[in-house]
Amino acid sequence: MNSNYIVCHNISDVKSAISYENNSFDVRIESKLPETTKTEKCILGIDEAGRGPVLGPMVYGTSYCSVDNQAILKSLGCADSKVLSELARDEIFDGITKQSEILGWAVHIISPTTISNCSFRRQKCSLNEISHNAAIGLIQRVLDRGVNICEVFVDTVGPPDKYQEKLLSIFPQLKITVSKKADSLFPIVSAASICAKVTRDAALKNWKFIERPGEDIDSNWGSGYPNDPVTKEYLKKNIDPVFGFPSIVRFSWSTAELVLKNNAALIDW
Repeated sequence: MNSNYIVCHNISDVKSAISYENNSFDVRIESKLPETTKTEKCILGIDEAGRGPVLGPMVYGTSYCSVDNQAILKSLGCADSKVLSELARDEIFDGITKQSEILGWAVHIISPTTISNCSFRRQKCSLNEISHNAAIGLIQRVLDRGVNICEVFVDTVGPPDKYQEKLLSIFPQLKITVSKKADSLFPIVSAASICAKVTRDAALKNWKFIERPGEDIDSNWGSGYPNDPVTKEYLKKNIDPVFGFPSIVRFSWSTAELVLKNNAALIDW
C-alpha cells in the first residue's frame, strides 16, 4: 500500500479498503469531496482511536464541513465516541457518509508494524510524534484538496499549548484550538472521533493474519489494553518462540516485550 488515499462512501467501503492481504502497511481513506467546502468557510476536527492498546492500529480521523452546515453534526448525534455504543457509532458514521454533499471525512490507519518500527529506530519516533504527524498530514490533505478551512479543533496529545503552538507554526493561516476532551466539547471533533473509532473496530474485525493463512484464528483478545487479563493471556497463547507475535501486536509495548522476554527464545545478535 502507498500513501494515496482510497475514496470510500460507507462502512462497507471502509471494510473492503482495510481487508487487504498485509496489515503491516498504513492505509489512508477519505470521503468524496463536498463541493460546498471549496467556497464556504469550513471548520475541521481531529481525533484518534486506539492510542493505548497493545493490539491493532491507531487510527487518526478528521471531519470537516462549512460553518453554516455544522448544525447537522448535532442532529446526527455526534458525541464523544467513548460514550456511545458500537451500534450508535456505526449508525452515526453511516449518517455522516450519507451527508456527503456537506460533510467530509478522512482517516489514517497507522499499523502496529509502523508504531513498533518507529519505536525501534536508532532515532526513536515517539507515539506523540507519530500522532502529531498523522494530524498534520490529515489537515494538509484536506487543504490540498481545496477545502476552505478557516478553523481547526484538535483533541490534544501532550500539553495542549505546545501542540497548538506547533500546529500554528505549520499552518499560520488557520485559527487552531487544541484542547483536552475536545471530542466532548466540539461536535466536529466528535465526528472525527466516530470516524476513527468505527474504522479501528472494522480493522480489528477484518484483520488478515498473514502469518497463519487459512487457519481459524483466536480473536478472543479482550479489550486489547495492556492491563486487561484477557489481552495478556492472548499474548501468551499467541507467541512463537522465534518469530514472536503476529503483526496485530505492537512489539514495542512493554507488555509485549515482557511476554517475549519470558516466553521467547533468547537470541544473541
